[in-house]
Amino acid sequence: MKTTGFIARRYLFSKKHISLISTLTLISIAGVTVGTALLIVVLSVFNGFFEVIQGILLQNDPDIRIESVERNSFLYTGEMEQKLSQIPEITAAASYIEGKALLAHSNKSDKVVDVKGINIEEYSEINNLSKNLTSGEIDLGVRNKNPGLIVNEQLMGELNLNVGDEVALLSANGMRKSLTQFSLPRQFRFEIRGSYSQIQIVDGPAVFIDMEAAQRLFEVRNQISGIDLRLEDSQNAEEVKSTLSASLGNEYSVSTWYDLQQPLYDIMYLEKWSSYLILMIIVLVAVLNIIGSLTMIVIQKNRDIGVLLTMGFTPSDIKSIFMRQGLYIGIIGCVIGGGLGLLLSWLQKQYGLLELSSAFIIDAYPVNIEGGDVSIVLIGSLILCLLASWYPARRAATVEPADAIRYD
Repeated sequence: MKTTGFIARRYLFSKKHISLISTLTLISIAGVTVGTALLIVVLSVFNGFFEVIQGILLQNDPDIRIESVERNSFLYTGEMEQKLSQIPEITAAASYIEGKALLAHSNKSDKVVDVKGINIEEYSEINNLSKNLTSGEIDLGVRNKNPGLIVNEQLMGELNLNVGDEVALLSANGMRKSLTQFSLPRQFRFEIRGSYSQIQIVDGPAVFIDMEAAQRLFEVRNQISGIDLRLEDSQNAEEVKSTLSASLGNEYSVSTWYDLQQPLYDIMYLEKWSSYLILMIIVLVAVLNIIGSLTMIVIQKNRDIGVLLTMGFTPSDIKSIFMRQGLYIGIIGCVIGGGLGLLLSWLQKQYGLLELSSAFIIDAYPVNIEGGDVSIVLIGSLILCLLASWYPARRAATVEPADAIRYD
């Protein structure tokens, strides 16, 4: 019946007097409101941190990386280059050589470092080193018979290096050959041309050298370790990965930006949804209040329920009245809480009301409001409110009209 909604509203929001039932109802609405608002704000902050971390990692990581499954290096053929050029989402491609080597400088301490051989013109479209240059210049070419080398500023400080110093690199393969062949290890000498500084959450390459120099150092003539790709939109990485995997076959491994740092991203998602479940306890407390307030309404309105049943209302109609009350509490709480949560998130995003320590990489808590998260919060709260109204509604539907009227 259409009157079930009207009766539900009258029972829930009676203006005659303020009773314990109406007080519990207001507490229930307040609980849903606070819980919903907090959930939206917290999830938005987690999204903001995820966006910040992703942005930092993508300064060093490509959108997609192609590597060989079985070997450390492979030939970058014209056929593969043509396949990549046929995918319109790919805006830049840069091949590289990667490995570990011992960096030695005069009589000072030696250190094992990550070395990355690049073609500077190609690599600048993936990772613009010039923006992070702190001293010297981006020059990896041969000068005075020594190729150039760019070093991480932190490593420069650890080894007390300066621009213009001459250093030597020795690969692990070269050291192994020297031991098995009883000869001096072959060292490759480089001149430090510049230093760079990047915000790094995980370890990345500490030394950049020219591609050809890296091929000689690691003894992989005409071969590469992998190919880094930049896309028009990094969010399309999974789709492009599927296309590349089908095109290149099982010989090559295709990894997205998410795959490259999956443990870190998975931890962030785990923290986000763990916080969601914990904060849902606030809504759950409000739900318990809904059960109490609706059960008290059923007891108080026992005679009214009996009268309605004698007038032709079915048990389903009676059940619908009390289910609607739970729905109304949920809708009011979600509308107010959702609006409040979105407002607080927007204010934080625009004005940075809550600031972070100056030692952090950003000034204030980052916020990124996602429609999917807001929907999950609102739908979850509404479902809990409906579940809370099920027991009182079922109890009301089982009232015997004759007994309700006779003994009330």
